[in-house]
Amino acid sequence: MAGIIGNVNRLVPGLIEKVNPGTSGQEKSSGVTGEKFTDLLSNAINAVNDLHMDAADAQKALLSGDPVELHEVMIKAEEAGLATDLILEIRNKLVSAYNEIMRMPV
Repeated sequence: MAGIIGNVNRLVPGLIEKVNPGTSGQEKSSGVTGEKFTDLLSNAINAVNDLHMDAADAQKALLSGDPVELHEVMIKAEEAGLATDLILEIRNKLVSAYNEIMRMPV
């Protein structure tokens, strides 16, 4: 589990901290935290939305002529895109798991 969280954190830096502020990715992987799965998923979606809002704000600042570096704008846009791809893959895996459970004989 720690490897998966490390890969996510490497792919989209800061996403784990945005989902659960106050805990790092390594502490989160230690076991059950008592948080509901729906809350965790909701926080992840909100964190991805925040990344998109930050990217949009950076683009607006660049277009309005504020002193913003182009590479910072591109990095924020790429982070938001990668986070969206990650959330979509999580959704696909959840739907696949649900379909697999529904196909199980009772």
